[in-house]
Amino acid sequence: MTDPLQDPQFFTDPYATFARLRGAAPVHKVPTGSTGRYSYVVTGYAEAREAFADPRLSKDTARFFTGQPSRRDLHPAVSRTMLATDPPQHTRLRRAAGPAFTPGPVARMRPYITEVVDALLGVWAPGDQVDLVAGLAVPLPVTVICQLLGVPADDRTMVARWSNELFAAGRPDRIDAASHSLAGYMADLVESKRREPDGGLLHSLLLRSAAGELTGDEVVSLAVLLLVAGHETTTNFIGNAVLALVRHPDALARLRDDPGLIPTVLDELLRFDSPIGIATFRHSTEALVIGGTEIPAGVPVLIAPGAANRDPARFPVPDQLDLTRDASAQLAFGHGIHRCLGAPLARAESEIVLTQLLTRFPGIELAVPSENLQWRRTRLMRGLESLPVLL
Repeated sequence: MTDPLQDPQFFTDPYATFARLRGAAPVHKVPTGSTGRYSYVVTGYAEAREAFADPRLSKDTARFFTGQPSRRDLHPAVSRTMLATDPPQHTRLRRAAGPAFTPGPVARMRPYITEVVDALLGVWAPGDQVDLVAGLAVPLPVTVICQLLGVPADDRTMVARWSNELFAAGRPDRIDAASHSLAGYMADLVESKRREPDGGLLHSLLLRSAAGELTGDEVVSLAVLLLVAGHETTTNFIGNAVLALVRHPDALARLRDDPGLIPTVLDELLRFDSPIGIATFRHSTEALVIGGTEIPAGVPVLIAPGAANRDPARFPVPDQLDLTRDASAQLAFGHGIHRCLGAPLARAESEIVLTQLLTRFPGIELAVPSENLQWRRTRLMRGLESLPVLL
């Protein structure tokens, strides 16, 4: 059996594969590469929610790979982020970074987000054909997170390119090189904030470091993680949401006529085409049973929010975009202690984008056939390479 998660068709439309796997069992054993190894993929909603919260599924990649030969050269600031830790280390790191992404600070960012969206949309005019990914979905989130981190404006395009390279599926050389470039840059930026404090997010992390709550390496690693996670998911969310709406003219018309509904339908847009297809790495520390499937100790367990959000047992008629649906239980941002730290910021950015976009360009439509769209070749992220639209 070949790995169904590496089929080229999976990157274009993973939902048929997810449905097939879920139809056989909510937790499915699949081969990994051509080495005879295997993983367990969790595709059922109830099972995914359970797995997200199960402490027997560890995020500590160093623990899993200890003693295994590796040909990779990932920088430790990328390979050993908060996402690759368990409590109590994870608890301590999340406590350090968390305050910047609570509702209060996010609300204070809204005027800046609106200003950036205005500037990006201001160069477009009715009748234009534009790439919504390159012109809006990419620059907005990276600009916002770079502003929070204090990345100079002239460096942001370069930083975004390195971040994108970290997801170059099938190109470990490019991923490793990008990890060193990004980590080196962030180490220099952290040091500059140490010399010249600016009161920003990195400065707050440095204060925690001075108090003994974080090491210097942890400050750099958190900076890298916040940069990457702070825009990649939102970029995909914006692109996927706009595509879903232009493919469903009735839904688009409803939001165009009543933009006040946009905050209430974000969960359905997240559910319908989750920006995260398969969550980051976990492994079993002991034998366990999920969804009636026995999972031995010491194997990778891949939780698929993209599959769980289309589980008909939780969301009836899941392949239909239904703006009246209560999708607040969707798992696009995960669940439990590892739930996406930046979810409030991602929601704020997406809400402002959709409101401004539909207000300025109410007649937006897809400029190419759907089958011509190119998707990123990574099973972690679910996002478009480009989205040509006619305004």
